Amino acid sequence: MDQWFGSSLLGRLIWSFHPADVRVLFQAFCLSICSISTQPGSAQSIDRPNILLLVADDLGYEKVGAYNGLSALTPHLDQLAGEGLLFLRAYASPVCTPSRMSLYTGTYATTHQYTSVLPVHLGSKDAVDFSQWTTYAQLLGANGYHTAVTGKWQLAGLEFHPRHCASAGFDSWCVWQIWRNGQKTRRYWKATLNEDGKIRDDIQDRFGPDVLTDYVIRQMKSAQDQGRPFCIQHNMMLPHVPIIETPDDKAARRAPGLDQMINYMDKQVGLLLAAINEMGIEENTVVIFIGDNGTQSKEPRRTPQGMVKGGKWTLTDGGMHVPLMIRYPKVITAGRKAESLIDITDFFPTICDLSYTSMEDLNGIDGKSFYPLLINGDYKSREWITGGFENDYVIFDGEWRYHHNEEELWDCRDLPRETLSTARSKEAEDAHTRLSEILAELLAKD
Repeated sequence: MDQWFGSSLLGRLIWSFHPADVRVLFQAFCLSICSISTQPGSAQSIDRPNILLLVADDLGYEKVGAYNGLSALTPHLDQLAGEGLLFLRAYASPVCTPSRMSLYTGTYATTHQYTSVLPVHLGSKDAVDFSQWTTYAQLLGANGYHTAVTGKWQLAGLEFHPRHCASAGFDSWCVWQIWRNGQKTRRYWKATLNEDGKIRDDIQDRFGPDVLTDYVIRQMKSAQDQGRPFCIQHNMMLPHVPIIETPDDKAARRAPGLDQMINYMDKQVGLLLAAINEMGIEENTVVIFIGDNGTQSKEPRRTPQGMVKGGKWTLTDGGMHVPLMIRYPKVITAGRKAESLIDITDFFPTICDLSYTSMEDLNGIDGKSFYPLLINGDYKSREWITGGFENDYVIFDGEWRYHHNEEELWDCRDLPRETLSTARSKEAEDAHTRLSEILAELLAKD
């Protein structure tokens, strides 16, 4: 649809002379009168896959079995990885706000400058102004997708900004309303969940993540009934602290634990995959699983390669290296692994490429589409990733990591072991010069 719209004479005229909001309305009108081509089974339906983006809250790569994790049980994630493409070097900022802003907008922390946790949990009226940013959801919505979001919506307090999810481009939402009536609320038991502007009053005896899973399944089925492709970002809430009893813990009468929360999150993934299979849409549905930052744990985590130190809040490999796996049976050969560096900003252009959504008139996107990697095409890996926290930034090229504030270089050639580089070797000096100059250029663009 986008290709036809951009190339036709009428499309070019409208695109040239109408303001942005009229362009979107006209494109939606064109999509509606051509809706017969987007019915299930048509060529257009096949070309535009469904997209389910699962975002775990505080889960580093080392906790997942597919990455040789040794503690938590993740059979469904391991199966997902085996059925698709497992990325061995995916990175995000080490805490939720900068990481999620980069995911939604495709911009580095050096660009969007949201490097501290937005204090929504304290009742702040601060909010990201999405009229100043373009999100992937806004673009996909204009391209005929049904868009929805769940879980932790931490970029504004819905008590003060009730339409904030919609301003980010989502048609529907079921999210944890973190602040209500002057108090912080809960996300797990006795959860306060806002669905399309109303607080759910029928879930007090249910586990919050279970409610979200049901919501995602309803949204997928609703989109299927309408003959529309869907793009759902499911912010899973688990395994973020507090450490709580899951329904399985209660049934087994055992004490709660982080690994059990991860296992329950994995169980939710299994339910979603089963629903996709039952709906008969698995071949044309892209399932993406990623963590938003590293594991929140003060204790090092043991792996076959060594101890992973650091985690959430730290600009280290342990804080930024996240699990990433993608299943798309129609396109991705099962069982593949990718060594390419992936930055969380890369999802914006990749999702647009997957959905045939144009970014032609869009400026300022930092991400690099890895769509060619999915289809076994020619792909040149990005040379570095970057992230930020508390007005500090790092840049990492797969072997060396440079820290802006301390002007330090860390040797990461033997991960998970990473050491402060004090040697005056030519390799270290060259890396220090090269990475510091790149980071300085990024910061100068602000």
